[in-house]
Amino acid sequence: MARENIHQSLEVFYEKVEECPLRDRQFNFFELVYVISGVGNHTVNGNSFPYSSGDLFLITPNDCHGFDLEGTCEFMVIRFGESYVREYQWKSIDHIECLLYYASHLSGSVIVHHDDGKMVGLLVENLKQATEHEAMYSEDLIRHLVNAVIVIAARNMAIIRSQEISSNSDLRILQILDYIQEYIYQPEQLKIVVIAERFGLSPTYLGSYFRKQCNESIQHYISSHRIRLIEHRLRFSDKRVHEIADEFGFADESHINKFFKRHNGVSLRGYRDSCRKEKNSLSS
Repeated sequence: MARENIHQSLEVFYEKVEECPLRDRQFNFFELVYVISGVGNHTVNGNSFPYSSGDLFLITPNDCHGFDLEGTCEFMVIRFGESYVREYQWKSIDHIECLLYYASHLSGSVIVHHDDGKMVGLLVENLKQATEHEAMYSEDLIRHLVNAVIVIAARNMAIIRSQEISSNSDLRILQILDYIQEYIYQPEQLKIVVIAERFGLSPTYLGSYFRKQCNESIQHYISSHRIRLIEHRLRFSDKRVHEIADEFGFADESHINKFFKRHNGVSLRGYRDSCRKEKNSLSS
């Protein structure tokens, strides 16, 4: 399979085409594709979904995708590599973590909220103008606009995830999930007795209630969420193991390594090395 590489941390461009210029390619970067106009079908990893104006698609380095166009279509394409993720140094870094994690659960357009769809449309219009007319601080402007699109995309992915959970759930489980995400870096606040007291439940009832609502234990959910964030640090940051341990409230490197290896079967350094080998393989 042919591979497409990106040679800058961020690439943004407009295209008006009658057929997909790239088909059955695997990328070494992330790609957000916004449909300005036109209709057709978008195929990702063998699954096909109809698209139309206003849709926003996210493609990850592990995806193979292509567009089947029904006539002329206009797209705005945002490509960013791992170096851009490392540069995403806002307090809102969790937005991009949400973006990258929930990508594997998506089918179809990222945008589900009507008002957010309007907002992304305006941002894309400004992005198009910024890329067509270079002026002072154009690069900074483009990055701010792209970051705004990322935040909105992440918000909609969270909405999609909440809708999946809340289809058979009540408001309280969503509040519990929000609480876990808020305190994911503070393990003392994620003890079952603490969460149960926070929501006026007994620890036993909290366990059975959470499993009924989410089809997994609360301990497994918390551990899986922490693992995903640690994996993100290993893949997309240059933080040392002891720095990651401090961030997530582990006593030391040994403690976080035992936790990580118990769930992933590999040490943190082993996981980071495998990510680097994968990156080199995609780039070659």
